[in-house]
Amino acid sequence: MHISNEGILVILFVGLVAGWLAGKIVRGTGFGIIGDVLVGIGGALVASFLFPKLGIRIGTGLVSEIVYSAIGAVILLLIVRLLRR
Repeated sequence: MHISNEGILVILFVGLVAGWLAGKIVRGTGFGIIGDVLVGIGGALVASFLFPKLGIRIGTGLVSEIVYSAIGAVILLLIVRLLRR
C-alpha cells in the first residue's frame, strides 16, 4: 500500500483531532494533551490500516476518518492504560 504525502498529512491532522477527542472520552489516563495527541496519531495510523482490512466502513470523507481515528485512539488509550498498571 502506497500513501502519498497528502495522505500522510491528512492522517497526522486527523490524528491530532482524534487524540484530543480520545483524551476527552477516556478520562484519567494522565498523558496530557501531548501524549493524547501522539496516541491519536498512532490511533489514526492503526485505524487507517486496520479498519479497511476488517471490512469496517462508516462512510467517506474527513468526518468518517476522524471517527475511525478517534475509535483507534480510544482503543490505544485503553490498551496503554491496561499495560500501565
